[in-house]
Amino acid sequence: MYTLDLNTQDFLTHYWQKKPLVIKQAFPHFEDIITSNELAGLACEEEISSRIVVTTENDWEIHQGPFKDYTQFGDENWQLLVQALNHWYPDATAFIDAFRFIPDWRFDDLMVSFATKGGGVGAHIDNYDVFIIQGEGKRQWTVGNKGHYANKNNSTTTPLIEGFDPIIDVVLEKGDMLYIPPGFPHQGQTLTTAMSYSIGFRAPSQQELFSEIADNLIDNNTGLTRFTSQNEPASAGVISQAHQQGMIDLLQDLLQDPNHYQALLGKVLSQNRFDLDICEPEEAYTQQDLLDALAQGASLHRIGGLKVLRVENDLSPRLFINGEQIDCSNIGEDHLDTVMSTLIQTLQFDNKTSKTLSETPNISPIILVLLNKGYYYLAE
Repeated sequence: MYTLDLNTQDFLTHYWQKKPLVIKQAFPHFEDIITSNELAGLACEEEISSRIVVTTENDWEIHQGPFKDYTQFGDENWQLLVQALNHWYPDATAFIDAFRFIPDWRFDDLMVSFATKGGGVGAHIDNYDVFIIQGEGKRQWTVGNKGHYANKNNSTTTPLIEGFDPIIDVVLEKGDMLYIPPGFPHQGQTLTTAMSYSIGFRAPSQQELFSEIADNLIDNNTGLTRFTSQNEPASAGVISQAHQQGMIDLLQDLLQDPNHYQALLGKVLSQNRFDLDICEPEEAYTQQDLLDALAQGASLHRIGGLKVLRVENDLSPRLFINGEQIDCSNIGEDHLDTVMSTLIQTLQFDNKTSKTLSETPNISPIILVLLNKGYYYLAE
């Protein structure tokens, strides 16, 4: 249904995280994933992250959701933004699948915008990669080059900037797509009532990784090796170059040990910034419950936004799901790679594949765990 007309290898080689790109008719015959009324309904829900941005004379006002009424905002100069649509709206799955030429661990969320004429969020810079796909209506986008830009109105708290000289100035229409790497300033302005879809890809910063490493060492009471030295400086008040390097080497030894970093990365990168719609059953499924449902035509589906990851060359046979480790050691070496590859790659299993997985003795316990945790569900 959503076929991306893009040479992905050429894109990854020449544009990904390097420079912005406009792709006209990236999705030929594109149809909106959700209606504006359905989007407004989702923004009524407490657990769904939403906001409205109102364009004023020289600034923007932000109103946080949930929203029960939109009449106060009038007919122009505002837009509704709903985060993580893919967590709450199963019909978004096929659209997300078109972007899986980029690793799942990078995927942040699918944000959807309904904008009235004149609506926008102002010039700003993101620290993540974003693809903007136009649905109904028209929006004009300008993108500038990387550089140092003054904050809007000299404010130290605003994410907005004063402005930039555009290197891209384009009107997006239905099916068009704009890719913007981190660090490039950009701004969108709505020309007619419009729906837009933003797919973000994010990577952890040094700060975030060091924070997670420290928490992991404390939680597991590891990393207790202390620095030792072979010689001392002549002056008591000097931290010698040898001591400096020795302490850095101590950290490097820790970070280069797969026993420390593989589980950490798997847990951190399989988590989401936004809440998942976890559908834990009222009563735990038994093996017979599962087989009965599949016999009646049900199939296994992964909940929206859930990341199922494995670490290449992992020291242990395991999957990482929503920050948890799922032990796969009982599957057996003959089928381990195939089963794990199937689980990380497939978002929705058909009935036949669901039966095969659920009827195999060493695999069915894992399927039951995933069902009973609410990470997968049985679809009719």
